[in-house]
Amino acid sequence: MGMILKEIETVLRERGVAPSRFGRTAVNDPRLVFDLRRGRRLTPANDARVRACLQSLRGGN
Repeated sequence: MGMILKEIETVLRERGVAPSRFGRTAVNDPRLVFDLRRGRRLTPANDARVRACLQSLRGGN
């Protein structure tokens, strides 16, 4: 499991966010988390969007 996926899984669990909701919010793709679990890799642009969404969910805005 990649480092970004571990971070996503932690935030999903801690905040009670559904994987599809996270993907839709982060990159407008409800399949994002499911695809990452199957080995999908993020583009640099999507990586930045996911990290910004993680930071927001952690209250780091």
